[in-house]
Amino acid sequence: MALSTFGAIMGFAAEMVQRTETFYKTMVQKAKNPIVGEALQVLLEEERKNYSLMERTRRENVTEMILEPIAGLDQSDYEIEMKGMDQTEDSDLLKMALILEERERRFFSEVSDKVPLPEVGRIFRKVAQKKERSLAKLKTLGLNQLLLGESGKA
Repeated sequence: MALSTFGAIMGFAAEMVQRTETFYKTMVQKAKNPIVGEALQVLLEEERKNYSLMERTRRENVTEMILEPIAGLDQSDYEIEMKGMDQTEDSDLLKMALILEERERRFFSEVSDKVPLPEVGRIFRKVAQKKERSLAKLKTLGLNQLLLGESGKA
């Protein structure tokens, strides 16, 4: 489905962030290593903030959202299927978190250049930058997991 209006973009952004939050809730409970659990908890809290930010941004910019059509964005470009992915080991959870964070980083980065409202573009760029930082932390944590093994012990 094309994301051709501001309302469609904001609705999809809020829904995507909310689905990611739901995955993180589950993943936090499945984490075996407390360090992985803490990292996922931080991502969960960040997603809660992002959801509130998306909803507030949509409400505050509702009068401008009808003005300009937006081209070149499709919802299917940002959808991922998480069902059936293995979630038994911490390395699996980290892999899923990397996929989710990269998807959101790409979405917010690409959309920030297309939305006609400068303040919304700025908000989306800030979210994309936070996602880049989260990705770097997850990659470091994942590398540590590989080096130390699943239990986190040498």
